[in-house]
Amino acid sequence: MKLLRPVSITYAVLALNIGLFAMQFGDFQGYGRRYYQSGPWVPSEFYWTRLQYTSSYASGSSYGYRRFFGGWSRDYPKADNDCLIALRRLTHINSPSPLNVVDLDSDHVFDYPWIYAVQVNTWTFTDEEAKRLHDYLLKGGFLMVDDFHGTDDWEHFMAGMRMVLPDYPIEDLKDADEIYHVLYDINEKFQIPSEVYVNTGRTYEKDGYVPKWRAIRDEHGRIMVAICANMHLGDAWEWADSPEYPEKFSGLAFRIVLNYITYAVTH
Repeated sequence: MKLLRPVSITYAVLALNIGLFAMQFGDFQGYGRRYYQSGPWVPSEFYWTRLQYTSSYASGSSYGYRRFFGGWSRDYPKADNDCLIALRRLTHINSPSPLNVVDLDSDHVFDYPWIYAVQVNTWTFTDEEAKRLHDYLLKGGFLMVDDFHGTDDWEHFMAGMRMVLPDYPIEDLKDADEIYHVLYDINEKFQIPSEVYVNTGRTYEKDGYVPKWRAIRDEHGRIMVAICANMHLGDAWEWADSPEYPEKFSGLAFRIVLNYITYAVTH
């Protein structure tokens, strides 16, 4: 579906009238890079979409890596697929399509209303890519970022974010914010660790001791970017079926992302 304007309908209408909802946004184009597909491609209302970008692993270096096994692809496809299974089981959001990867090198990014990005401390953008992501967000797109830790990671993430949205402030989200009550009522949040927890018992990495639930809003108050810093929700989805990884972390990680998706497609 094309991102023409922010969505503003109730979740109930989305669940019961998914076909009519699609018609509000014109013809579905069906573009994008689908690296993971378990069956015939089927046009649908919602795509689970991951952002592909060029990774730069050294501050100030021109070295970059964009193909699979770059920073953008960590935990892919298992983490994404496990989350997509949860989305299908626990919501009425129409999502029969396979996983999707989208690149900022073309306007196909505008076909997908929700994007997930990881290890964003390594992302780099050209001016054209930054402009395209800027336009995507202001036209109603939603970006969720995850899996970066500590002070240095934050600064590298912000270097990219300042190229995209230089004039928009970042705020800390409160438990009472609407995004935590659109599907599940989430009144308590805690740090969600990576698989490192299994062997060390630590919930933090580097100097990222405190979880940061943050956001960037547009001029109307809609959340455009949901920021999960000092956490790794992707690992919590991926390790949800492992007895060594506590259910409380995976349970919260699933509730968070399902709320974020529900918010994104209804605002």
